[in-house]
Amino acid sequence: MPTSLTPAFVLAAPLLLLLVGLIPAAWANARPRTMARLSGTVAWLAFVSAILAAIALPFDTAHAWRFFSIQLPGNIGAFSLSTYVNSVTVIMLLLVSFVGVVVTRYARNYLAGDADQGRFHKWLALTLTAILTLIVSGNLLMFALAWMATSLSLHQLLVFYGNRPAAVFAAHKKFIASRIGDLSLLVAVFLIGFSLHTLEFDEVFHALAAMHGPVPTALNVAAMLIAVSAALKSAQFPFHGWLIQVMEAPTPVSALLHAGIVNAGAFLVIRMSPVMSHSELALGTLAIIGLVTLALASLVMLTQTSIKVSLAWSTTAQMGFMLLECGLGLYSLAMLHLVAHSLYKAHAFLASGSGVDAFRAPAIPYAANEFRIGRLLGALVIGGAMTLAVGTAFGITVTGEPALLAAGTIVAIAVTQLLLQSAGAISGGALLLRGLGLSAVVAVAYFTLHALFELLLKGSVLPVQQAPGTFEYALALAVIGVFLALLVLQQLLKHNPAALGEGLYMHLYNGLYIDVYISRLLDRVWPSPRLQPEAEPTPFAPVNSHGG
Repeated sequence: MPTSLTPAFVLAAPLLLLLVGLIPAAWANARPRTMARLSGTVAWLAFVSAILAAIALPFDTAHAWRFFSIQLPGNIGAFSLSTYVNSVTVIMLLLVSFVGVVVTRYARNYLAGDADQGRFHKWLALTLTAILTLIVSGNLLMFALAWMATSLSLHQLLVFYGNRPAAVFAAHKKFIASRIGDLSLLVAVFLIGFSLHTLEFDEVFHALAAMHGPVPTALNVAAMLIAVSAALKSAQFPFHGWLIQVMEAPTPVSALLHAGIVNAGAFLVIRMSPVMSHSELALGTLAIIGLVTLALASLVMLTQTSIKVSLAWSTTAQMGFMLLECGLGLYSLAMLHLVAHSLYKAHAFLASGSGVDAFRAPAIPYAANEFRIGRLLGALVIGGAMTLAVGTAFGITVTGEPALLAAGTIVAIAVTQLLLQSAGAISGGALLLRGLGLSAVVAVAYFTLHALFELLLKGSVLPVQQAPGTFEYALALAVIGVFLALLVLQQLLKHNPAALGEGLYMHLYNGLYIDVYISRLLDRVWPSPRLQPEAEPTPFAPVNSHGG
């Protein structure tokens, strides 16, 4: 149960890191080893405080504490320094503080000997402070200000190597996208305050949970603006290019960005689920944006020759998938996805050097590993049947739940891909037995974790208010169709890229040139502060059709 020390546990994580972030850069650079040790120690203390907060606070209730408040004009509520803690807060607090510990420790060795090592740790601490403040904020305006601070502090890390024109240009593109997202969120906050006359999360959520029937137009507009802000933060189509190009930043920054900050878009939608769940248009828009982004990024990722660039496209696809889950109203699945993706992607970036070794390792060719439509269909039937059987055992029915039907189909497709990866080494009865066993393990694990997160988030998110209609069923069918098409295309790209034609492979390698046009447009509207004249970015093709 909460104690008098509970607010201290919640606030300790961002406040401890803030103390390190306020250290002057000159002092930090003059004492890099001291700064690195101090940053690591404080990161560990922040993680311990997050654990203590999780122990002190039950997951099934929400708690709010207010420390200072100023009434705002226009009867929109008050700006307050406050915290709002529910299961979403606790999960994110543990996740981000843990990733912060790992990234801070890695950066200590990675930047050893760099003249600006101390300054890096200063801005890393400030960025983590902003993220943790965002997570624990109990006031909508405080939340929006922390959202902006996260982007501004991250910008200092992205331009850490300010003498690299590519790094400056990519950070500039992100800066523009983030400012549009910031403005969208800020307007949404004031529209919510105008409609409900409060900016406190707990009061807003109680008011929306009790609301029935059509909501005010201002709240529908606010939901759309939240969707725009989430899409921009998560590098969604067509403004995804900056995420692919920020590889010039130090690897710890890439790990923090891909494992934490870019996930803030999904966190925003989950946190604002009481607003989003009342707007069918906003959720549908979010789902379509996510579906288009994941379809594009999933294909482009397979054509890349750079490990870090491939990981960046992977992140873009995963963010699209996450926002698709949010758009379908599957908030518990999105939260599960967010946690799993953060941990996986932090490890992937910090171990990207090992990824190069794995990429260069010789592969054992199997003649049977060629693309065969019969094997694809067989694996899909096995995966689909097992997923449907396990889902039924967990009490999930397809009638009236098109979103869960679409999610279950995606699991079947994922299992199919796992089966196809091992189909070259085994065949016949052994393949069938292995396929059934693997399908069962994946399906049981998936639905078990889904049930666990649904239980954890009960009361912390508001389910979608509208009953499934024609649009929801059409969207579910579109999701299934896109994932089936992706499965076929990915197998062709892997086993027989020539079947798609050299032209299509080259176009995918260059991301269909979407970012080229966006870069030109941004340069006309808001020129980049480049350090030296550069040629217009032009697409180029890989050396051969296999991405060599």
